[in-house]
Amino acid sequence: MIKIENVSFKYKESEMILNNLNFQINEGEIVAIVGKNGSGKSTIGKLISGILKLKSGKILIDDIDISKNAKDLNQKVGIVFQNPENQIIFSNIYDEIAFSLQNLSKEEIEKRIEEALKKVDMLDALNKDLYTLSLGQKQRVMIAEILARNPKYIILDEPTAMIDSLGKEKIYEIIKNLKKQGYTIICITNLADEILLADRTLILKNGQIASEISKNELLQKIDIFKKYEIKLPTILEIIARLKENGINIDIEDYNLEQLVSSLSKSCKG
Repeated sequence: MIKIENVSFKYKESEMILNNLNFQINEGEIVAIVGKNGSGKSTIGKLISGILKLKSGKILIDDIDISKNAKDLNQKVGIVFQNPENQIIFSNIYDEIAFSLQNLSKEEIEKRIEEALKKVDMLDALNKDLYTLSLGQKQRVMIAEILARNPKYIILDEPTAMIDSLGKEKIYEIIKNLKKQGYTIICITNLADEILLADRTLILKNGQIASEISKNELLQKIDIFKKYEIKLPTILEIIARLKENGINIDIEDYNLEQLVSSLSKSCKG
């Protein structure tokens, strides 16, 4: 579990970005953090991962205060940023992933690299030059690089912001599969459809959590998204419009297949 307790943060010469922030991330869940640009979303990810140093408040990871004991933080938490090209060090995929595994045996490194690339469906690209891959493929390799470290918590900071629609869908499937495998995922995003991946959505405003919405509350709390000027996932907009016209759709995962199936049943009925 990750606990954020009374965390405040500001950059030099700036206003307070986070202001007495409190929330927690439970093991095995996907949590989306949304908010306007400059609201502090990425700052939260950098603080949890240790990239930024905490100055006020506490961050507890599995009840360990990371400001007092950051020794094993890199093994517990991994972070992936929106532009994979800014994270690449080596052109060779093996070397890129192996770089952060230097203290392990050659056999263990090879095992972890193979397992990680399988999880992102990129094992066939092992011998390819990273710079020849598409942005979506590069991002999948960056996710594999984090997975190879065997972290418990994964932070995805706008992981599909620069990727085409097909690449997005591939990464969404990876996120769903990682949840099934027991990973805890924090998805920092400005993309509406990524909200649908989350068990909970936290709306950030003025450095605090303005609202928390669980997945089964999405339809009931559409007005909250509008209040904080958060774009609704397209499928929620469609369902809301249908409801306004007397057509009630009840689906669990908010995917297109379920929507079409429910509409078909309504038409036949």
